[in-house]
Amino acid sequence: METGEPPELADLHDAYQLPALQHRKFTHRELWKVLGPLADEAAVLEREEIGRSAEGRPLWAVRCGSGPTRVLLWSQMHGDEPTHTMGLADLLHYLAREPDDPRARRILDALTLVAVPMLNPDGAERFRRFNAQGIDTNTDARAWVTPELRALRALYERFRPEFAFNLHDQNVRARVGSSDRLAAMALLACPFNEEGEDDDVRLRGKRLAAVIRRATEPLIGGHIARFSDEYEPRGMGEYMQRSGTSTVLVEMGGWKDDPEKQFLRRVSFVGLLSALESLADGSYARAPLEEYHALELNDRAVVDLLVRGGRMALPGLEPYRADVGVHYEAPLDLRNGTIAELGDLADYTGRETLDAEGLFLHPGRGALTFAEGERPFPEVGNDADFVLRRGPEEESEIVWIIEKGVPRPA
Repeated sequence: METGEPPELADLHDAYQLPALQHRKFTHRELWKVLGPLADEAAVLEREEIGRSAEGRPLWAVRCGSGPTRVLLWSQMHGDEPTHTMGLADLLHYLAREPDDPRARRILDALTLVAVPMLNPDGAERFRRFNAQGIDTNTDARAWVTPELRALRALYERFRPEFAFNLHDQNVRARVGSSDRLAAMALLACPFNEEGEDDDVRLRGKRLAAVIRRATEPLIGGHIARFSDEYEPRGMGEYMQRSGTSTVLVEMGGWKDDPEKQFLRRVSFVGLLSALESLADGSYARAPLEEYHALELNDRAVVDLLVRGGRMALPGLEPYRADVGVHYEAPLDLRNGTIAELGDLADYTGRETLDAEGLFLHPGRGALTFAEGERPFPEVGNDADFVLRRGPEEESEIVWIIEKGVPRPA
């Protein structure tokens, strides 16, 4: 049979979303306060400690199913990438609570799943990318310095999965090709060599990625890209692909008005559940490769805020046309915005755009660079502080105020 219709799966997610995880920043303890009792009490789930983090936090894997096809999923190997951790927790919740639901029963009978929902708990504690050693665990699959990746490798060698899902969050500023559409998701069948060649193992991964695309398009249609297939010899996905496991990278990006990643959490659930069901019934093998190859690549990142069409008003100079691009230190929190670009940004795209046509940008002190004997001037890297007025005069009517990149009407 084919996978379920995505609207049906989205409704399923509404029923099994774990309510305790409503924010994207949560610690190892907070996650396992929810998942631990679920894994320990559900008849179909089994929890195992596979190692310890650099700071001694337990690395938990959850196992379920008894089928012949082995599947490994791991998430949050970067501590600030939690979207799939939430989606995976919701998926485990569904399987635990409804093991006799026809869809769940097909998966549990055909597959044996092992999931590591949070591989980098030390990074999650600080909500940062790297582990406590300051190392990117996703580029450690050659030196094997990090205890987290050594634990995942030991699990992999013992379990020897046929399929694996490498689950991440990507730059929320990435866009689909050269379009103005932000990439809510990017997919990749991981390469196994520098030439990017295909073999049967990688082709299976491409078909599986096509299943995820088809399942999630009703939710995020037009906002799905293909992740760069530049070969990374230190990457864990490449390591598994070289070892004979069809490995799919799933990167969640950004979505408008979803700072806590709750909508994209649903997309993760739908994509992963559809992929597992297609593995259980074999339908992934019929997914057209063209649906994967036709995906446009992630392209140049957009700016977080684009102030377009205004004229810069500086004392002693004639007003001049200048668009302003802003980047936030924390893009989803809209915090600490600095000037990323100045000038003609007609070819740029912003996650948000403020139309300043007919208005004059008066830089605040934080936006200006002061040098002895020189007129102050706005500069890339300074705080994005501006007052947008009707005219070039300081006493003219204020229309917008931008403080550290955050605009508000006057």
